[in-house]
Amino acid sequence: MDDIAALLRRYALGTWRRRWIALGAAWLFCLGGWAGVMSLPPTYEASAQVYVAADPVLTPLLHGIAIGGGISSEVALLQRTLLSRPNLEALIAKADLLRNNDTVTAREAMVRSLAKTVRIVPETDSLLTIAYRDADPRRAYAIVQSLLSIFIERATGSDQSDVANAQRFLESQIALYRQRLRDTEQRRAAFLAKYIQLLPGADGSVSQFDAARAQVRSLEGQLADAKARSALLQSQLAETPPMVETGQGSGGSSGNAGALAAAEQNLTELRQRYTDAYPGVIDARKLVAALAAQAAGKGAVAMPVVRESLPNPVYDDLKLQLIDATTSALSLERELKAAVTERDRLASLARSQPGLQAEFINLDRNYEVLRRQYQDLLTRQESMQITAAANIDANRVQLQVVNPPQMPTIPVAPPRELLLAAVLLAGLGGGVGLALLLAHADSCSYTLQDLRSIGVPVAGGISLRRTSAQRPRALPALAFGAGLFLLVFTFAGLVVGAGHLAGLA
Repeated sequence: MDDIAALLRRYALGTWRRRWIALGAAWLFCLGGWAGVMSLPPTYEASAQVYVAADPVLTPLLHGIAIGGGISSEVALLQRTLLSRPNLEALIAKADLLRNNDTVTAREAMVRSLAKTVRIVPETDSLLTIAYRDADPRRAYAIVQSLLSIFIERATGSDQSDVANAQRFLESQIALYRQRLRDTEQRRAAFLAKYIQLLPGADGSVSQFDAARAQVRSLEGQLADAKARSALLQSQLAETPPMVETGQGSGGSSGNAGALAAAEQNLTELRQRYTDAYPGVIDARKLVAALAAQAAGKGAVAMPVVRESLPNPVYDDLKLQLIDATTSALSLERELKAAVTERDRLASLARSQPGLQAEFINLDRNYEVLRRQYQDLLTRQESMQITAAANIDANRVQLQVVNPPQMPTIPVAPPRELLLAAVLLAGLGGGVGLALLLAHADSCSYTLQDLRSIGVPVAGGISLRRTSAQRPRALPALAFGAGLFLLVFTFAGLVVGAGHLAGLA
């Protein structure tokens, strides 16, 4: 700890012995630095603020109908593209920045300089600031004003150009898909016409092959029913007598009663098999009614009975029905034979085209995909037309210049007061640092500890006692303090002068 204190005392003493060198170095550094700061040209800033927002009524109305991104995305795109090379070249031409030196090299340098110095700051989601700094206030104002005009032109015209490009793209795609859809429709129609017998209909109906198989099954069932009916009629016809006997006379009613009993028995059997609407049942009922009326009209005097054989109407009716059933069965057999022939022909055709169904499904799927895409493109075209009308006629994006650019009168840079103070601190620090460096490089010994550190045997030390005549005068200390005060006073004067110059500008 004593070594550190001794080292600090050594450096402090060495620095103080070289205080005039430190003061001179501080003056030289400060004078040069202050001269440089005061010679810096003033910089002026021009700025403008633009408010960009969506129409509060039209935007919700067009939601889900028109095509377009959010307003924030459009503003972000304009911010990123405002400093593009075409826009900067348009800015140079609009502000006439290369009036006296319009060369390729100068234009390239100007484009790069503007891209670095122009600032576009989004304050909020809807508020945008455009700022530019230059030594010429008129030049700064012209650049900001021109940039503001370009921004407004791009904001109002970009949507229209984008919509026009999108419309042209949609029209070309619609024409392409329309042609592809027509070609697919023609191939599909030709395929259906060639294999219409094996393919289902466009309305979802079954194919002719499936219809032929269903017809064969139906005819087989109808033929079986017709044959069963014919067999039943044959058995009924075999059990029914072709003739019935009736008796006439007033002496008795035994013959008439027998015929009536036979007719009633026949009617009972028919009702057990058929309904009352069956023609045989109706005829049998009529016969029973006739025989009953005949029996009721006979007198009580016994007369000789005369027997008479009459054709049985039930038998005749059953015979007619049997003929009809037999004819129907023969007709169904002919139809079934023709249907089986057609089914076998279509089955042979289907076996010769094993991948027909898969090919048709693939063709139909491609057709449906193209048709849906074509319909979607038509829908998007309608939405794009609504979007174009909203952007052009209704002004969906609202632009408002909140703070227009003004001709700057007060420079915003450089910060002379801050730079002057920095130069003062740097000068003082540089002077002290130079004195410390010289003290560190000095090989003289100032204390007993310095002598001991180099290996010199030291027995002791004698303090220097100066007389009043030998004591240092106060004039050098006063001169050193005056030098420091003059340095600070010069700094204060320069600060006041810098503020005065800024006010005059």
